[in-house]
Amino acid sequence: MTAIKHALQRDIFTPNDERLLSIVNVCKAGKKKRNCFLCATVTTERPVQVNVVKVKKSDKGDFYKRQTAWALRDLAVVDAKDAVKENPEFDLHLDKVYKWVASSTAEKNTFISCIWKLNQRYLRKKIDFVNVSAQLLEESVPSGENQSVAGGDEEAVDEYQELNAREEQDIEIMMEGCEYAISNAEAFAEKLSRELQVLDGANIQSIMASEKQVNILMTLLDEALKEVDQIELKLSSYEEMLQSVKEQMDQISESNHLIHLSNTNNVKLLSEIEFLVNHMDLAKGHIKALQEGDLASSRGIEACTNAADALLQCMNVALRPGHDMLYAVKQQQQRFSDLREQFARRLASHLNNVFVQQFAQTLLQLYNRSYYLSVSGHDQSSTLAQHSIELTLPNHHPFHRDLLRYAKLMEWLKSTDYGKYEGLTKNYMDYLSRLYEREIKDFFEVAKIKMTGTTKEGKKFATLPRKESAVKQETESLHGSSGKLTGSTSSLNKLSVQSSGNRRSQSSSLLDMGNMSASDLDVADRTKFDKIFEQVLSELEPLCLAEQDFISKFFKLQQHQNMGTTTNEAEEMDGGILCRSHNSGVPQAISSEKDMIRQMMIKIFRCIEPELNNLIALGDKIDSFNSLYMLVKMSHHVWTAQNVDPASFLSTTLGNVLVTVKRNFDKCISNQIKQMEEVKISKKSKVGILTFVAEFEEFAALAESIFKNAERRGDLDKAYTKLIRSVFINVEKVANESQKTPRDVVMMENFHRIFATLSRLKISCLEAEKKDAKQKYTDHLQSYVIYSLGQPLEKLNHFFEGVEARVAQGIREEEVSYQLAFNKQELRKVIKEYPGKEVKKGLDNLYKKVDKHLCEEENLLQVVWHSMQDEFIRQYKHFEGLIARCYPGSGVTMEFTIQDILDYCSSIAQSH
Repeated sequence: MTAIKHALQRDIFTPNDERLLSIVNVCKAGKKKRNCFLCATVTTERPVQVNVVKVKKSDKGDFYKRQTAWALRDLAVVDAKDAVKENPEFDLHLDKVYKWVASSTAEKNTFISCIWKLNQRYLRKKIDFVNVSAQLLEESVPSGENQSVAGGDEEAVDEYQELNAREEQDIEIMMEGCEYAISNAEAFAEKLSRELQVLDGANIQSIMASEKQVNILMTLLDEALKEVDQIELKLSSYEEMLQSVKEQMDQISESNHLIHLSNTNNVKLLSEIEFLVNHMDLAKGHIKALQEGDLASSRGIEACTNAADALLQCMNVALRPGHDMLYAVKQQQQRFSDLREQFARRLASHLNNVFVQQFAQTLLQLYNRSYYLSVSGHDQSSTLAQHSIELTLPNHHPFHRDLLRYAKLMEWLKSTDYGKYEGLTKNYMDYLSRLYEREIKDFFEVAKIKMTGTTKEGKKFATLPRKESAVKQETESLHGSSGKLTGSTSSLNKLSVQSSGNRRSQSSSLLDMGNMSASDLDVADRTKFDKIFEQVLSELEPLCLAEQDFISKFFKLQQHQNMGTTTNEAEEMDGGILCRSHNSGVPQAISSEKDMIRQMMIKIFRCIEPELNNLIALGDKIDSFNSLYMLVKMSHHVWTAQNVDPASFLSTTLGNVLVTVKRNFDKCISNQIKQMEEVKISKKSKVGILTFVAEFEEFAALAESIFKNAERRGDLDKAYTKLIRSVFINVEKVANESQKTPRDVVMMENFHRIFATLSRLKISCLEAEKKDAKQKYTDHLQSYVIYSLGQPLEKLNHFFEGVEARVAQGIREEEVSYQLAFNKQELRKVIKEYPGKEVKKGLDNLYKKVDKHLCEEENLLQVVWHSMQDEFIRQYKHFEGLIARCYPGSGVTMEFTIQDILDYCSSIAQSH
């Protein structure tokens, strides 16, 4: 163990400036694992840090490594398991309880003793040693291998105390008096011992001589005790004299306490009375305002609002314990309840009347507009557009402004009588849904007529009732109804059915018009549609936002809080749930404020989504390319609405309609692809530029102008990818099926048009397709040139093919002329068959053939002819090179030159 200790000190602790004081060989309790060592160490630098370190052998077993270290101040408990019997197990309570088994009990005891000494020496917080023998904690570390813990480190176990100056001086004087103190220590020690004995004897004699003084001191103490007894007797007499005074003072104190208690009770009673009077007394002016206040004027509304707030404060005052048992308090509460019921009933009735009046005014405006539409409809020689009907929705701001004066009263009604508040909410939604339905349907009818520019001939408005009688009938119906205006429902429904039936017939008549081909509409028509569609969305957006803002402010949904629960009746309302209480209670379960607003908006504007879908269907029927305009505009408005409130009615509705628009856009792309696949070519005429290639050019130009800086650019890029892939496939399909026009011509002309279109429009997502189109155009141009040009000097070509075959067989080029079939005479004979006149004639026939194949629309004749000229010159140069190499010095040349070829080609091109 000593060798291990020295090795650990040298290899592990000395490099870390630590000294190893004690070591124990342990293993974990209950587990068969390799042994390790627990070491108690201190740092060599101050302040001294004491640690318990776990050291373990490496996996290879050739050296030790430091595994874990704990500060001794983190050690809470040392449990030796048994203080009597020998037991090698012990526990250390650090960050958790570590259970160890030592290799021997002696090592465990030595380690625990060292820990105890370090704790006493360095730590203020004492460690709790459990089941440890007291003898073990008091005695020093035993000798042996661990003797270095006690003897080698006096600084860690025994504290060193230096001599002060006086002690040093005394020792020096003593040593100076004995010259041999240093040379003969034993003699010096004996001398000191003799002197100590002399001093002890002197001390004993001094003690024996002081016995007389001790006796005197004891006598004085006895006399002092007697004086104390006399003082105690006098104090007792004084206490008896004061006892009677104490009883009188107690009676006076009790009387004063009763007086103070009475005064306190009077003050508290006065405070309670003042509290009730101040908090439960409603001014006469407020009572009069609640009972008779004018709810039509601004001043009256303000007075009623203040009175209602004061009443609510009186009713909601937090009564103290016992107040509710007072008869006056109960009477006042009943009076407040009656005032609340009376004013709530009067307020609900007045607001219903306001709704009716506003409804009647707006209805009159609607009938005026309908009458104007009917007059325009009778005039079959003109259209609504010619009558300058503005595509605008009525402004409800005055209506909202008038009602917002009652917003605080609505908040009061919501908190005091939720049943009446809910009734007003339902009535408002019923009236507004009918008003908006008529306004929006008329608005969309005008938009459809402006889009198509025509009305159905003979259309009549005779089914509409006369405006004066209709307004009067509905107003009387609304005024004669009960508080919740249930009697007006049948009349409103009847009129709504009549008007909606007429609008449905009108809408269907517009949609039943014959389909109009996109080729019949120019850019001006599409721009007109775009402006109309944008105006429709621009009118709907502020209308919905204004109504939503009004609903939030008027019905105080922004300040809604969860209320208590009572026994309520739930009524379903167009996908939402409104709860109504029998008493003036509160809702049992209400959705969040945004859900409430959204449900109200859904019921009020339930006709917007179907009308928008009908308008989109009409625009798509007029021209399928209109779906591009609609996708861009609708996406922009959806994006704008989502930035304001992603969960709002407007955002949700426009998002649903956007799905329809996206489907129409996808359908438009699919139809174009289908038309490409179904294209048929004539067997008797040239193919030229295919119709779907021209249509793709038209689509791409239109789409780029529409989708510039648009949010849905990604949808267009996907459509481009599908369309261009279909264009490539079907161009090749038509080229393969073409009988009149060569395949290379069809591919060359159409891919040249595609490349030109993509280069002009600079569509970033089709860069790869643009390169592919250019490559296909170049390849098929070269293929057509080679195929059409062929071998214009056929016999000369055959002759030189034979020459090249001989050279390939191994005959040297300058020896080919010695071959009988390829000598100079045979060469001259072949050359004479191709004079310049014959060459020009052949080129002229070739030009006519190319002109017959190519279409005028793409104007590639000169490009093809120039490529053929270059190819012909290339063949000429090849022949001249063979003559120079195989027939050197023969003087044999062609009967025409390169300049002649250029002149022939130029004159042929100019003559045609």
